[in-house]
Amino acid sequence: MRLRVYLTFNEATVREPIIWKLAKEFDVITNIRTAEVKDHTGLVGLEIDGADDVVEAAVKWLEDHDGVHVEPIEQNIIEG
Repeated sequence: MRLRVYLTFNEATVREPIIWKLAKEFDVITNIRTAEVKDHTGLVGLEIDGADDVVEAAVKWLEDHDGVHVEPIEQNIIEG
């Protein structure tokens, strides 16, 4: 399964290596598609690829992380 999400980081989490931790904790491949990071906030478009159950667990882990907001990116059918 390949899932694309937007991650929004607040001031407390913007400097934490959360995407690195995600890849170390779960057997997923991460691909940063876009990012805008400033001193107090960050927005990252992230692609997460792996087995369905592992990707779902990885997204849940992100959602449960204080200071990180997860929002799915709608995909265009043509884009895939």
